[in-house]
Amino acid sequence: MRFAKAVVKHRIPILIIALILLVPSTLGMLTTRINYDMLTYLPEDMDTVIGQDYLMEDFGKGAFSMIVVEDMDAKQVSEMKAKLEQVEHVDSVIWYDSFADISLPMEMLPDKIRNEFNTDDATMLAVFFDSATSADVTMDAIREIRAICGKQCFVAGMSALVTDLKDLCEQEEPIYVGIAVALACLAMMIFLDGWLVPFVFLASIGISILINLGSNRFLGEISYITKALAAVLQLAVTMDYSIFLWHSYNEQRASIADSKEAMAVAIHETLTSVVGSSITTIAGFAALCFMSFTLGKDLGIVMAKGVLLGVISCVTVLPSLILVLDKPLQKTRHRSIIPNMNGLAKGVTRFFAVFLILFIALLPVSYYGYDKTNDEVYYDMGQCLPEDMEYVIANTKLSEEFDIASTHMVLVDASLSSKDVTAMIDEMEQVEGVKYVLGLESVIGSEVPREMLPESITSILRSDRWELLLINSSYKVASDDVNHQIDQLNAVLKKYDPTGMLIGEAPCMKDMIETTDHDFKVVNAVSIVAIFVIIALVEKSLSLPFILIAVIELAIFINLGLPHYLGQSLPFIAPICISTIQLGATVDYAILMSTRYKAERNSGKSKREAINIALSTSIPSIIVSGLGLFSATFGVAVYSDIDIISSMCMLMARGAVVSMLCVIFILPALLMLFDGLIRHTTLGMKSKN
Repeated sequence: MRFAKAVVKHRIPILIIALILLVPSTLGMLTTRINYDMLTYLPEDMDTVIGQDYLMEDFGKGAFSMIVVEDMDAKQVSEMKAKLEQVEHVDSVIWYDSFADISLPMEMLPDKIRNEFNTDDATMLAVFFDSATSADVTMDAIREIRAICGKQCFVAGMSALVTDLKDLCEQEEPIYVGIAVALACLAMMIFLDGWLVPFVFLASIGISILINLGSNRFLGEISYITKALAAVLQLAVTMDYSIFLWHSYNEQRASIADSKEAMAVAIHETLTSVVGSSITTIAGFAALCFMSFTLGKDLGIVMAKGVLLGVISCVTVLPSLILVLDKPLQKTRHRSIIPNMNGLAKGVTRFFAVFLILFIALLPVSYYGYDKTNDEVYYDMGQCLPEDMEYVIANTKLSEEFDIASTHMVLVDASLSSKDVTAMIDEMEQVEGVKYVLGLESVIGSEVPREMLPESITSILRSDRWELLLINSSYKVASDDVNHQIDQLNAVLKKYDPTGMLIGEAPCMKDMIETTDHDFKVVNAVSIVAIFVIIALVEKSLSLPFILIAVIELAIFINLGLPHYLGQSLPFIAPICISTIQLGATVDYAILMSTRYKAERNSGKSKREAINIALSTSIPSIIVSGLGLFSATFGVAVYSDIDIISSMCMLMARGAVVSMLCVIFILPALLMLFDGLIRHTTLGMKSKN
């Protein structure tokens, strides 16, 4: 109570401090680097990651792009190539004139080289950069290359992808944050009992969001997914805490004349309930930190921090704002449109057997869909972009003109003989789906001594430690075909050079598939165990955690099972994150109802009467909370052209509604069925009944 009285007493200094904190927070938010490359979150001990580091150390090469040029003659292409080589951070450009003088007719080149770089109306160049795939300077170089090349050229590769992704994110983010705020505000105006109070809530939550985003500066950088979802998610999951305080304050105002004293009591009561409620949400986000694919850690830390800051703001900034604006807030109050829920509650408990049957029927069907959805996710980040983006168009051109869907790189020991390298290249070219292997040996043959080649050629494909080979594949990144192809290529590589490494986008994606498949199981287990323990401690019960988690897990199975039945494919990160976020954010609905049920049973009410009261009193809060989460995320899901953002927001919006319905209809039925078990396994209940 001392803390609550201190907040009321120092309400003006609290608001001044909050406003002052917005200045460094805004600067921190603007200067936090955003990472658009998913592959950088792979564990550092993987061959693909180590190989990328060697490529940078030994060759000074990081990012890699393919450029398709249409309707240009050889002289024009050569002139353009010379301009590209002058672009800052372009290390080298490989075209046929890298191996032969432009005056030499193209027909005199080996068929493999000629056909690799040319079709009837198009030619292809390979560009290496001396900076990382998603470095800001690389993205600047991609933009400059596009400006030099014009409309006849199409730039493919991961760096082109992250460039387009960054541009689209920066264009969309202000709009969908605005949509989330507007829809959340509209929902609160409709379902709460005041016209002005939603704006006060948004001011308080907005301050905590800005401080959270600003404090990310200490992390160095955050993922674009984290940046895109952080504000929307924090708004959605911390809105409840503001509603708790507002309702508690108005209840106290009915019996306590002094508004300051009423607020002190409201803060004291809200602090207990909000801390209990937020712990499960924080645990859900914290579980993401157990992913070895460190994007989970990135999102988990930022969102757990956001929820904590939301709680602090709710019991400091929000009470101060309410007290300062108390008169207009009271004058603009109106009756809530949510009707009395006694009739619905009695109907649910009367026909509880129907809902038990529904629970049993839905469980296997939804779990089957959920399991299948996890098998049908996609990993190719190009799929998350609209079809009219430059990267997508370039990849399509590369596939149509040259039948190239992915490019791998091989680092092989420089001391390996030309004869062995040639034999290895021959074997690799026999692997199904491999179009061509480009290396010094494939260009000059094993008979020509490497020492006779000019430095301009050897420096591109050879260092003191490694020789670099390029493999063009007709198989798409992250497909089963390319993953099988990578296994076969690795087998050939290790036969000739056990220290050799196969790197590039497709091998990295293969590692990501294997890593996240393991992560999904780990994160699910950690979140369920953590939230089970929290519920057991909060409810002082051994049985209630099983019941509450079963209800929310059913909601998760339904939510993540629907994409399978609807024929939708989700980005790989969505099921991992959503299952944890939905459990942590919506299990509060079930805790709210079960806590009231326990209180009514302990006061001597019968089983049916206690559940009726718990259900009828909880439904308004559950509806406001569920629709708040829905409204904050649904608009973003509909608006965003980035599928990974759109899919995750749609899953969160739908998950909020499904969890809300499961708690309202399924949980009371389970409480009716297991009332005896609950009383015998819950501390303090058995003796009172």
